[in-house]
Amino acid sequence: MTEIVIFVLAAFVGFEVISKVPTTLHTPLMSQTNAIHGIVMLGGLIVIGLSDNTLDNVIGTIAIAFGTINIVGGFMVTDRMLGMFTRKPKPAPAEIEQSRTEPLDAETGSSETTGGSA
Repeated sequence: MTEIVIFVLAAFVGFEVISKVPTTLHTPLMSQTNAIHGIVMLGGLIVIGLSDNTLDNVIGTIAIAFGTINIVGGFMVTDRMLGMFTRKPKPAPAEIEQSRTEPLDAETGSSETTGGSA
């Protein structure tokens, strides 16, 4: 019963702390959660290694699976966020000059529109 009370209190305190964090600090906070999930995986490995009980092995396996999912997802989100800050390559000056001299209609080579005459 004590473990459940500690879990509920920790969940409440964690929610209150996270809800007070400004939005500009969420990125460093997310990187810390990746580290916490690494600790969860390590704990699951220790539980599996030291246990002879089937229930402990199942709980350790579930902890490892969830920790792995969270770590991989965290790295994927981080990669996408970093991708938003990469600069797009600028076209070479020759490509810019060529695009200025091309005709309006690239297929026919003229600026006439092809209207359907009945």
